[in-house]
Amino acid sequence: MKISRAVVGAIAGVLLVGAIAGAALLYAKPDLIDKAAAPAPAAKSELARFAAGSIARLETPATLETAPAYVFRTRAGAEVSLADFRGKVVVVNLWAMWCAPCRTEMPTLARLAEAYEGTDLVVLPINVDATPDAIADAKSFIDVHEPLPLYSDPKFQLPFELPGKGKMPQTVLLDRQGRIRAHFSGEADWASAEARALMDALLAEPAAA
Repeated sequence: MKISRAVVGAIAGVLLVGAIAGAALLYAKPDLIDKAAAPAPAAKSELARFAAGSIARLETPATLETAPAYVFRTRAGAEVSLADFRGKVVVVNLWAMWCAPCRTEMPTLARLAEAYEGTDLVVLPINVDATPDAIADAKSFIDVHEPLPLYSDPKFQLPFELPGKGKMPQTVLLDRQGRIRAHFSGEADWASAEARALMDALLAEPAAA
């Protein structure tokens, strides 16, 4: 049976009108679009409210993970890991002499450590320089930023074990249970009011969940 051109044209016209009407409806009511197609925003913890000012790019994961059991060294060469600091709130800062922003923010870490001396807050700068000359320079540099100690990871592996995945400088905050509660990649003012409010919030938490 032959279908006339008039009938084909009429069918095409109906389909076109339906398509236009459907598009107009979605435009008028965008909530009809499948919301599952849009990626859900990353979940954040209650500490997200402290992401402001110098630490506006602070990441605060809602899913908590324990810091890796990675071994680094004290100034004297003794082995130590992040697990050795359980029971304290720990500010882990990864830095190197070749990293200009690392050196720039170091005085703010020193002021933070000084402000919280005698408390359960530990500022833990870990140097990742690899050569003997660079490590010697790092020791001289940290000595003028009291009361900061020197820890070392000459393998330059710890930065890739933590959330920053090699970014420098990288700062990671651990709670008393050794869990990663916040992390920041790049230079920040760790003596700022926002940073201290964050530290106070972590210190106010109970030792056990």
